[in-house]
Amino acid sequence: MRRFFSTFSSGPPGLGLLLLRLMAGTTLIVHCVRLHNGVSLQATTPHVIAASGGLLLLAGLWTPVMGAVVAIAELWIVFSYGHNPWVSVLLAGLGAALALLGPGAWSVDARLYGLKRIEIRRPGN
Repeated sequence: MRRFFSTFSSGPPGLGLLLLRLMAGTTLIVHCVRLHNGVSLQATTPHVIAASGGLLLLAGLWTPVMGAVVAIAELWIVFSYGHNPWVSVLLAGLGAALALLGPGAWSVDARLYGLKRIEIRRPGN
């Protein structure tokens, strides 16, 4: 299904989407790396899923899908663990926003799936 708007915005909106992706991706990765040693595999799983989504968000690859994955993983962290939930709530909101807004012009998605210009030449010219 085609969207009614361009998900590959350029100019200031594209720069804003790039900044949003960079901040969300780096925060997701740092949040996963800061886990303490000795944490169980069950507690680490949603953080690793969110960090891998953050890595793809940094590149701008599969941004709508990875934004949704990050939002789900961070909500999983909020409702499963009793620690301070506000960072995870913020990251879930950023993931949902990126899933809805798209990657912007400076992303791998824009290079792979962006609008292409096709020139049709007349025969004999």
